[in-house]
Amino acid sequence: MLQDLADGAVLFALQNGAKYCDVRAEKIKSNSFLLENGQVEHFSIRAENGLGIRLLADGAWGFFSISNPKSMDELKDGIINAIKSALHYSQTKKQKVKLAESKAHVDTVVHSMLKKPATEEMIDLALDCDKIIRARHRIHKSSIVMHYDEFHKYFANSEGAKITQIYDDTIANLSATANESGLSETVSTTEGGRGGLETITGENNVLKRAESISEKADKLVDAKPVKEEKSTVVMNPDFVALLAHEILGHPSEADRVLGKEMAWAGGAWWAGKLGTKIGSAELDVIDDPTIKSSLGCFKYDDEGVLASRKSLVENGVLVGHMQSRETASLFDTTPNSAMRSAGYSFMPLIRMACTCIGPGDWNPEEMIKEVKSGYLICDMKVPSIDMMRYNWSISCQYAQKIENGERKELLRDIIVMGNAPEFFNSIDARGNDFTVRPITNCGKGDPMQIMRMGNGGPHIRGIATVKSIGD
Repeated sequence: MLQDLADGAVLFALQNGAKYCDVRAEKIKSNSFLLENGQVEHFSIRAENGLGIRLLADGAWGFFSISNPKSMDELKDGIINAIKSALHYSQTKKQKVKLAESKAHVDTVVHSMLKKPATEEMIDLALDCDKIIRARHRIHKSSIVMHYDEFHKYFANSEGAKITQIYDDTIANLSATANESGLSETVSTTEGGRGGLETITGENNVLKRAESISEKADKLVDAKPVKEEKSTVVMNPDFVALLAHEILGHPSEADRVLGKEMAWAGGAWWAGKLGTKIGSAELDVIDDPTIKSSLGCFKYDDEGVLASRKSLVENGVLVGHMQSRETASLFDTTPNSAMRSAGYSFMPLIRMACTCIGPGDWNPEEMIKEVKSGYLICDMKVPSIDMMRYNWSISCQYAQKIENGERKELLRDIIVMGNAPEFFNSIDARGNDFTVRPITNCGKGDPMQIMRMGNGGPHIRGIATVKSIGD
């Protein structure tokens, strides 16, 4: 039914004055629950379906979305109003929209899944995680949220594209909070990816992660803060994932390079600097939606463009941006599968899929052994970035002092600060390890769209300012 309506909507839009039209027909079913301190607080089951209809008329966009449509008659007024809106806007639009060429694909893609999660099985797994987390007497709160979501997406456009994509996401969010003498410390983790139960029981096993966050939270109540200093830092892959997301991924989105997202810290300090050295030769950056099991994995984006690995920075030189068909026309380049939306009710935006710093040649332990005095920075927490993604500060969940190549005492409540070009140029080593981490809550756009994606990289070493929260 939805597929037939999508095809019909494309034809109707063209018959009524649209020069281009694409339609996303989506069915989504989401299952989730929250477990706190061994008790299931609530279950949530959400199912919805609908169409998102995007069209061009006289070089301006129009958009209409509808939930649970049953017939073409329900679509016609909305499509006609979207065309009228586009024609009205086009009268004052200085630069008319042009779309770069893109092949119209006809394809059906079913992403692989080894084991479909059952609710009872996920609850049992969550209860086991909870027992592990609360086994230490100073842990006073355990919180576990698990999701299993099913997606069926169909894309059609007026150029002949007809693409079906079916996939599942399985996600677990775990946190452990320890308390003693009025001091509370929380350590958390997000695990999972595109696929089934194997994404949280395989390599990134949530039982092992439950043990790890419980141990760290317990130890952190005895840890000390740090005095502010500019120092050598070795960042672990989980922390690097957020760094790559905030100061490499977002400013590589072409709409932000063009200054069209300034209301949401949406600029890019390197606008106009393609072909310019912006970091050391140790900085390589990619965005790759073809990385299997990443939450940003797909074969076609929401414009029907075939997924491709994008080089953004090579040997410290800025070489590319993430492009839509519209921005690719402005940059005189090719679209590179960067358009996605949070659902059928939103217009697609340029969004990173899986932005990562590429691996290097160093053994991470050898990177640490070379540090006379510095810090091992571990696991992402909260970012704060300026409008141009130039100055940044990111808190970590914990750190360790490094002295004469050895890890020393555990440190808590740490913020790492720097500016983008200075930090990028300070990077002198990248680990030969490489990890992609799940990001589930990236916000962009107005109205705000919350998206899932992957980010990652290896251990990296550079120079930044380290300080304690509240200093």
